[in-house]
Amino acid sequence: MIDIKNLARENILTLKPYSSARDEFAGKDGVFLDANENPFGTLNRYPDPGQRKLKEKLSEVKSVGVENIFIGNGSDEVIDLCFRIFCNPQKDNVVICPPTYGMYEVCAAVNNVEARKAKLNSEFQLDMDEILKSITSLDSASSNQGVTKMIIICSPNNPTGNCIDNIEEVLQKFNGIVIIDEAYIDFSKKPSLIDKIRLYPNLVVMQTFSKAWGLAAARVGMAYANSEIIALLKKVKPPYNVSELNQQAALNALGNIDEYAKCKNKILEQKALLERELKSIPVIKKVYPSDANFLLVEVDDAERVYSELLKKQVIVRNRDSLVRNCIRITVGSPEENEQLIKVLRMVTGNG
Repeated sequence: MIDIKNLARENILTLKPYSSARDEFAGKDGVFLDANENPFGTLNRYPDPGQRKLKEKLSEVKSVGVENIFIGNGSDEVIDLCFRIFCNPQKDNVVICPPTYGMYEVCAAVNNVEARKAKLNSEFQLDMDEILKSITSLDSASSNQGVTKMIIICSPNNPTGNCIDNIEEVLQKFNGIVIIDEAYIDFSKKPSLIDKIRLYPNLVVMQTFSKAWGLAAARVGMAYANSEIIALLKKVKPPYNVSELNQQAALNALGNIDEYAKCKNKILEQKALLERELKSIPVIKKVYPSDANFLLVEVDDAERVYSELLKKQVIVRNRDSLVRNCIRITVGSPEENEQLIKVLRMVTGNG
């Protein structure tokens, strides 16, 4: 049985969290003279620090308990808080699986935590042997040795675009925290792992409003986990970490599911069209299968293709440092995708 308290840092367990004015009084009616707010204006009051309305709506949409939801200032805040809660600096370590999202390694460095790398295999799937070799377990660690506290997996993965198949094997074999970053899951036909938080007390599933919901500017991310992990996240977070404007933007989006579905379906249709067009261009060597809203594309010379596109103000992402001679192309509007193909044919001599 996994004991979350054994994984958390001792100082976090004994931490007395900050109690804000809105934590101590959450009512709406009254003469508010408790939070040193300006009495004038339309955005003069602090937002709900517990994001109760947003959590209630997410609970309804995702079929998960309010006590199992944490709202962060983007998913990046969730990642950083997990490092602070579970990883002792200069002692513990985490495992990441490159090529993957670069912020995991950055967060490890910021928190002075070793990031061990268990590379994905040639099919961009987990290499369980590499992962298990990278782990220092609670049972095997010496008294003065740090342990592997977290494994972070992106699925669908960025930049490769594919879903990771054997995640449950990790959950069954690892007694630390397993964070699954599902930023792109809305674009996939495969189900989210949110339902699995009932089975695995060490599972944290992250999602976001930045991608399929079209709210990248609002910076609203979610973590779904057992109530014990959620309580630790709430304990460590800043008091007003998500603004009223951003909470309302997310609520408005959740209240218009039809528009969300319409936009998502259009992106998926455009992805299929873009994939077919890209495969007809000789400079394109391979278009990798994608469960996300982007395509990882192998070209003959990533730096040259990227630079030529940039000259024509078509901006893609050069991922050569992660996957040899690959660029990553986000699926845009029909007009944007048409312009990409037109310029790509022109700059590579296939116009």
